[in-house]
Amino acid sequence: MLRTRGAGVGPQLLRAAWGRAAGQGPAREASGARGQGWLQPAGHDTGVKVYNSLTRRKDPLIVSSADAASCSYVRFDIIRRILTRVFGCNIVMVMGITDVDDKIIRRAAEMNVSPASLASLYEEDFKQDMAALKVLPPTVYLRVTENIPQIISFIEGIIANGHAYPTAQGNVYFDLQSRGDRYGKLVGVVPSPVGEPAATDKRHAGDFALWKAARPQEVFWASPWGNGRPGWHIECSTLSSLLFGSQLDIHSGGVDLAFPHHENEIAQCEAFHRCPQWGNYFLHSGHLHVKGREEKMSKSLRNYITIKDFLKTFSPDVFRLFCMRSSYRSAIDYSDGTMLEAKHLLLGAAAFVGDARAYMKGQLVCGPVRDDVLWERLRHTKEAVKAALADDFDTPAAVDAVMELVHHGNRQLKAHAQEPSGPRSPAVFGSIVSYVEQFFETVGISLADRQSVAGDSSRATLHSVVDELVRFRLRVRQFALATGAATREARQQQLLDRQPLLEACDTLRRDLVAHGISIKDRSSTSTWELLDQRTEDRRPGS
Repeated sequence: MLRTRGAGVGPQLLRAAWGRAAGQGPAREASGARGQGWLQPAGHDTGVKVYNSLTRRKDPLIVSSADAASCSYVRFDIIRRILTRVFGCNIVMVMGITDVDDKIIRRAAEMNVSPASLASLYEEDFKQDMAALKVLPPTVYLRVTENIPQIISFIEGIIANGHAYPTAQGNVYFDLQSRGDRYGKLVGVVPSPVGEPAATDKRHAGDFALWKAARPQEVFWASPWGNGRPGWHIECSTLSSLLFGSQLDIHSGGVDLAFPHHENEIAQCEAFHRCPQWGNYFLHSGHLHVKGREEKMSKSLRNYITIKDFLKTFSPDVFRLFCMRSSYRSAIDYSDGTMLEAKHLLLGAAAFVGDARAYMKGQLVCGPVRDDVLWERLRHTKEAVKAALADDFDTPAAVDAVMELVHHGNRQLKAHAQEPSGPRSPAVFGSIVSYVEQFFETVGISLADRQSVAGDSSRATLHSVVDELVRFRLRVRQFALATGAATREARQQQLLDRQPLLEACDTLRRDLVAHGISIKDRSSTSTWELLDQRTEDRRPGS
């Protein structure tokens, strides 16, 4: 189960693919040793090893049931697809929508609208962005404001178990000292609290809010401690527990959420459920960085690009491949150059698929094909990809293996010959095409797409016009090459008379290169592609 937080305030940033930020201050030593006492769960062994932030090592991924594994945006969407389609886990994913918090309340006041209407606007915008990035929707959305009674009951349970306390000011805090040496499972060093007001009703500086007393002009709900609203961390613990009870298979999010957010979720859930281990695996993804800088992409640093603006330049498929070229746990550098590298790699795979299909149809003439070599390469690739994905979802190694297969296939197809020679081997190319397409489809990438940006009607028009032009040129060329005369001398005269037509076809092909369009003449047809973007081959009449 990939679990993630939902929509926040403002336009969704590209960094939304990796989670939401939380600030950190100076550090203090954690009480307990990280990873000590981790309990390996019983259940279904998926065959995958994952880097578990609880233990700082790769552990076998064992879920409670293969039929319902509990598991954040593009990077974790790829993992979700891999677990489902490669390793047979049925993922149950819950997404909590934080539709009330300090930022929403403040921004709503500035806009003179209700927090509920503003949150609804942001939620819809968030969902549209996720759909545009081809992120699968969660199994269920749970909104904070629709589960206030459940959150209050959860807080009451923590108080009853001796791990939280209400104050005279109407706040409720988690008593951090009640955790003893069990706090700090996810971090080797626990950051010290900073920015505390001089007058606070906390018992200890590190205690965090479960319930916040209402302030003037703020939205609130009635509770046993007075009017107020939930704290941030308690929302996620309650919503997760509503679906998964006292055990969560996998918790995921950006590395910046490990502390304090995920650490506090662990404390809350283990205090409420009285269990030694609530979450079995914590998967954390790296930040998106602006290339050449150590800072992460962030709205506050004014170095971000919105998803909508990004998709005006690159397709969601290109972005997915960009994500797959690095480990989900590592920081990733964003730049136009790195995006173009991913785009050219994807379109190179699409071009190979087009050429392989042309070969299968007898439209591409090449030398003898070593099908025994290709069959062995295909077998090796399948094994390498499965092993890579089972090793903490090593997508860079998997992509490299598939592109190496494409390289070997291309090398065979590029061995051109004037006439067909030797036996043809369409079956092996059919199997390779099927596997390459299946691999990319598994992670949500379609090679059939033209990789054009959304809403670009001029590009669609260009494709249609060039399709018609190539069809017309093909008919002219076929007429010029057709020789129906009875005698050899008559056929030679026909070719001589029609030579200007062939020259005109060749001139058109050369002239179109200057406009970024390459026409390839096959044995019985012609195809074309864009040189600058290397879109898939387009076949007349297809």
